[in-house]
Amino acid sequence: MKNGKLIVIAAPSGSGKTTVVKNLISDKSLNLGFSVSATSREKRKNEIDGKDYYFLSKGEFEEKINLNEFVEWEEVYKDTFYGTLKSEINSLNSLGKNLIFDIDVIGGLSIKKEFPESTLTVFICPPSLEELENRLRKRGADSEEKIKIRLSKASKEISMSLLYDYKIENYNLTETVVKIKTLINNFL
Repeated sequence: MKNGKLIVIAAPSGSGKTTVVKNLISDKSLNLGFSVSATSREKRKNEIDGKDYYFLSKGEFEEKINLNEFVEWEEVYKDTFYGTLKSEINSLNSLGKNLIFDIDVIGGLSIKKEFPESTLTVFICPPSLEELENRLRKRGADSEEKIKIRLSKASKEISMSLLYDYKIENYNLTETVVKIKTLINNFL
């Protein structure tokens, strides 16, 4: 890896990390390139392959694991994998960009372990598990079973927030973005 910095934004599903990341990327002064993750999950309505995620079959994902093509990867939910391709980091880095990751909690810690000096990790925490449940339901993207799985996982993920450089509670989107932008500017 060259001189670019890595900014990891992690949070339980439904905490607002994707919205925060989109806001940060729109600030050209940060010189951020979005690291598109790979996943074996089904594509949601309005998602674009190569922009939101690289959508792979489970078999394709496992083949890339065997070929050591990931910096990090995890089976986040049963038979549903997420990971960061080495080629993605190399591509954005060659453009002179600082990379921002919208990533799962364990994946974020793996990036920090791989690149400890050049990585800033920020954990976005929902105001409460009740509010997180409300957000997941409002989103309308998951079945009742998936919502329960996401909420169960969220409790475990929140307990891991202490391993991150910073923890920001997302009560107000605008304030959250401003706080994280300040952290990034100080890090850069």
